[in-house]
Amino acid sequence: MGSIKRRVFMKSAVVGAIACTIEGTQVLFTANRATAQASVPRLLPWPNRRLLDLLGVEHPIIQAPMGGLVDSEMAVAVLTAGGLGSLPCAPLTPKQVREEVAKIRAQVHKPINLNFFCHIPPKPDEASESAWRKRLAPYYVELGLDPNSPVPTAPNRKPFDAEMCDAVVELKPEVVSFTFGWPEAALLKRVKAAGCFVLSSATTVAEGRWLEEHGADAVIAQGVEAGGHRAMFLTKDVASQVGTFALVPQMVDAVKIPVIAAGGIADGRGIAAALSLGASGVQMGTAYLFCPESRASALHRAALKSARSDSTVITNVFTGRPVRAIINRFVREQGPLADSVPSFPLAGNAIQPLRAAAESHGSTDFTPLYSGQAAPLCRELPASELTSKLAVEAIQRLGEMNRGSSGAANGKRS
Repeated sequence: MGSIKRRVFMKSAVVGAIACTIEGTQVLFTANRATAQASVPRLLPWPNRRLLDLLGVEHPIIQAPMGGLVDSEMAVAVLTAGGLGSLPCAPLTPKQVREEVAKIRAQVHKPINLNFFCHIPPKPDEASESAWRKRLAPYYVELGLDPNSPVPTAPNRKPFDAEMCDAVVELKPEVVSFTFGWPEAALLKRVKAAGCFVLSSATTVAEGRWLEEHGADAVIAQGVEAGGHRAMFLTKDVASQVGTFALVPQMVDAVKIPVIAAGGIADGRGIAAALSLGASGVQMGTAYLFCPESRASALHRAALKSARSDSTVITNVFTGRPVRAIINRFVREQGPLADSVPSFPLAGNAIQPLRAAAESHGSTDFTPLYSGQAAPLCRELPASELTSKLAVEAIQRLGEMNRGSSGAANGKRS
């Protein structure tokens, strides 16, 4: 992974610097690009540099790849501030991935993360899909739609395949991450041969161990608080899913590779807590949905702003896989967890017309409002400014925690 660090640090342009002191440590800051709204902290004294040195990034903050909700604009903003920007590639074609990566590379020369799904494609099940359509028919009638009209195919969510692997080998992103497990061994071998740092998400210690045994360079410990799809792949038991701050220290103890905490982390306090439990970094999603670079609709943003700690549930009625989303009419009436839902991603096909019709009237009754449990802690800031602010907050909180520990130790000695 030395090539990543060389590319990053040789290409980092230092525009200007001001010195300031945080927790008694002299820290170097450089001026951000003129269009940014805040300075980007550099060379902050992170206590755990394991992930930073492996990836060649300045802050152990990864912007989560959220399909349909973020794109290259978000990734560029996070990269500019020293975090790891991520591009969700599951909804894209190889051509579109190349185009999005070209946009990123044209604006910033720092490590990027390309994310892909690794689910098993469902076999056609006409009986299941027909029963699902029949179950949704009253909603179609209510919205003035023909229940028997053909439904559109849900956005492309193909699992990682040879064609997409060709694009990765060509583009050589510094980081490649996977969701729902791991790709075929031959494809993974090609990705690693291209020099990519490879990671995936685990929702249990067993999944984390499995990923390490199968070649992961790092593992994302996804707690149950996280928004969006549950990354579970060795189990289907949603009831057994573990909270972030119970999962992280157990994962740290179980594997030798770096652990990245995800779920319920929205500010510097959460980052500091995760690092204190042994995580080498964090991945944050919902926090970035509040940023202007987010592709979340106005309706989705309004729901996020009004969300409370108990506004979300894990449901399978939107896509056929468990996701954490804000409760709406469809979740209340058909879920949260329902039987006989078509396999992922087929369940979403029949919901698309309902969603479009409802949203045209300003309703989110059928919209998957993806959100984690920490939405009330999130702030509306440009992504670059948010990343910088999160880094400073976390460093300050860690300093306060260290001072408290030192004070307690001195008190015992006296």
